[in-house]
Amino acid sequence: MYEVVIGLEVHAQLKTKSKLFCSCSTSFGQNANSNVCSICLGLPGVLPVLNEQALEYALKAAVATHCEVASKNVFERKNYFYPDLPKAYQISQYQEPLAEDGHIIISEDKKIRIKRIHMEEDAGKLIHSHDGHNGAASFIDFNRAAIPLIEIVTEPDIHSPQEAIAYLKELKAILEYLDVCDCNMEKGNFRCDANISLRSEGVTTLGTKVEIKNLNSFKYIEKALLYEIDRQKDMLEAGTKIMQETRLWNEDKEITSSMRSKEEAHDYRYLPDPDLKTLYISEELLKKVSYDFPELPAQKKKKFIEVYGLTEYDTEVLTSEKAIADYFEEAVSLFSSPKIIANWIQTEVLRVVKEKSISLQSFPLRPPELVSLLMMIETNKINASTAKKVFTEAIATGKKPDVIVKEQGLEQISDNSAIETVIDSILAKNQNQVKEYLEGKEKVFGFLVGTIMKEGKGKFNPKVVNDILAKKLKER
Repeated sequence: MYEVVIGLEVHAQLKTKSKLFCSCSTSFGQNANSNVCSICLGLPGVLPVLNEQALEYALKAAVATHCEVASKNVFERKNYFYPDLPKAYQISQYQEPLAEDGHIIISEDKKIRIKRIHMEEDAGKLIHSHDGHNGAASFIDFNRAAIPLIEIVTEPDIHSPQEAIAYLKELKAILEYLDVCDCNMEKGNFRCDANISLRSEGVTTLGTKVEIKNLNSFKYIEKALLYEIDRQKDMLEAGTKIMQETRLWNEDKEITSSMRSKEEAHDYRYLPDPDLKTLYISEELLKKVSYDFPELPAQKKKKFIEVYGLTEYDTEVLTSEKAIADYFEEAVSLFSSPKIIANWIQTEVLRVVKEKSISLQSFPLRPPELVSLLMMIETNKINASTAKKVFTEAIATGKKPDVIVKEQGLEQISDNSAIETVIDSILAKNQNQVKEYLEGKEKVFGFLVGTIMKEGKGKFNPKVVNDILAKKLKER
């Protein structure tokens, strides 16, 4: 039997408007090489200046993950040659990083230690193409070069793909709640490298680690880790030596493939950057970034359980993203029925968000409109079945729920005499079913209710229908 040992390195793009050492825009999707200047292109004679907002965002992430912030830290040049690195080195931190020795709790009995958090600049982007006239060609877009990142490195405390995903989801939520990173994985704003090794149970030394680079979805991270566990296990059982290397995940073939032998830190020849002064973090700055800290996911979870009386499952879903938690709390502030709101968000709102591949921020039915719909159910103006139809119509048309109900005459009928007339008619037409019910076949009751509701075109109050039907059948 083998024990799986995983360490994760997350690169999170900080949500600043300008780059780490210059004023170039960080906006996504612009024309290639339009957000560049002499500084981020590394032209001779230029001097970088640290983005103060990026530093404050990095410090917030460090404080929120319980790290010890270093009073002194140094920017260094990580030297390696690659076409998307315009200076032939990356400004990063190594010997004296921003923060160390933090942790994130992923369950009651599991804490993942954070080894370090450091700041660094991103590289550019290589674009490969092949056209019939010119053959294969590669192009470089430097818009992303020097965009501010933090790298968050764990200790090798993770022992399954499931724990890895739990840690990444919690970290992603923390950064989103802090509003320091939008964590858009499709755009590469939150991406992960995984170091994985296997060792025989009971052995304390680590096995030979393999790095899997640039994983940018939870689905692929889990698949890549599962594949690599099986690959290494098969090699060990066959007596084949595992090589320390960097591998890439192939989404189409669902395998990892070798990219290069794994570099060690000394291979990069880290040198203090002479253009950037030693960075000293004052107590005043730490107090500034810690002031008015938002509620983080762990605090939200506790609050949702203790204040709103929600279940653990409801709480996990509703706090998984800041946008969902905000939507829920705005709705609760308008309608004090937390469980009802939680159910509708999970079963209806998030279903549509997923089906339409939209963000919750762009979901057309905002909390006040959802609450108006739920209040119509609460006051027996419409029933739950009609409410779902109104919900769908409101999303499709953009109309407010109360307008749809009025325009389409969907208000629920609770008038006993009108409902009794229909029930008497249905019972008269279904004598055989009535007899079966009286003989003990209780399922027939549901058939009769459904038939009555259909006759009432869904407008009858279900509770009134059930009460009157039960009374009439009892009298027979």
